[in-house]
Amino acid sequence: MLRAALLSAVLILPAALPGAAAAQDADTTLADIKQELAVLLTEIESLKRELSTTGTPQMNLQGTSALQRIDAMEAELRRLTGDTEEMTNRVNRIVTDGTNRIGDLQFRVCELEEGCDIGALGETKPLGGEAGTVPAAAPPPPAAPSGPELAVGEQADFDRAKEALDSGSFRSAADLFKTFTETFTAGALTSQAHFYRGEALSQLGENAEAARAYLEAFSGAPEGEKAPEALLKLGLTLNTLGQQSDACAILGEVPTRFPESPASIEAQTARSSLVCG
Repeated sequence: MLRAALLSAVLILPAALPGAAAAQDADTTLADIKQELAVLLTEIESLKRELSTTGTPQMNLQGTSALQRIDAMEAELRRLTGDTEEMTNRVNRIVTDGTNRIGDLQFRVCELEEGCDIGALGETKPLGGEAGTVPAAAPPPPAAPSGPELAVGEQADFDRAKEALDSGSFRSAADLFKTFTETFTAGALTSQAHFYRGEALSQLGENAEAARAYLEAFSGAPEGEKAPEALLKLGLTLNTLGQQSDACAILGEVPTRFPESPASIEAQTARSSLVCG
C-alpha cells in the first residue's frame, strides 16, 4: 500500500503542475496557481500520512528449530532494513522535487501580485522540515536500558515474580512471570521476565517450556542484558531434550555473538563436553 501511494504521489506531482512550458502562459491566473499549490500541498500531506504505521506485522515461526528461528529473524531484519533505506531514498527524492515545484509556484504567484518583491522570497523551506529529508527510523530501544520508562505496575509485578523465584517458589514464579509477559508484551523488563521464567521452569523440570522461554528472552532482545546467558541456557536445555545438533549450533553462536561475556566460556566448555563437530 505504501509503495503504491508513493508511486501515485510521483505521478500526481507532475500532473498537478502544467509544466515549464505552461508556466508563462498568459491565460494562467493567480487563482489557478494558488489552486495548483493547494493540490500539491494536499498530496504531500497524503504521502506523509501513508508513512504512518497501521499495525504490527507478525512473523510465522511455528514448526521450526531454534536455530532456524534465529536465522529467519535475522533475515527478516536485513530485509526490513533494506526496504526502509530504499523507501527513505524514494521519499527524499519526492520531497526534493515537491520543494522545488512549490518554490516555482511561489515565484509565479509573486510575479502576478502587485508590489511583491521576488528577491525577498528567499529559499523555499524543504517539505516536512528544515532538513528536507525523511528521518531514518530510530533503532529499537534495548530490553532494559538505564532508567527505562516503565508502565504502571510493571516494576512491582516484576519484583514480585523475582522474589518468588529467589525464595524457591518456582511454580509461583513461573506463573507470575508468564502473566507479566502477557501483560507487558513489549516492556523494558519483558525479555528478562522470559529469561527468569525459563529459570523457574528449568527448576521444575519442564525443559521444553524452559527452552521456549529462553528463546523468547533472546529473540526479544538479541543485544539485551540477558541475551548471552539466554542463548547459553537455550543450548544447554536443547541438549537436555536430546537435540544435540541444535544444541551445538546454538552454543556455537554464543562466543561468536558475545566473545567477551562469561557465557562465552561456558558455551565453549559445553561444546567440548558434547563433542560438537
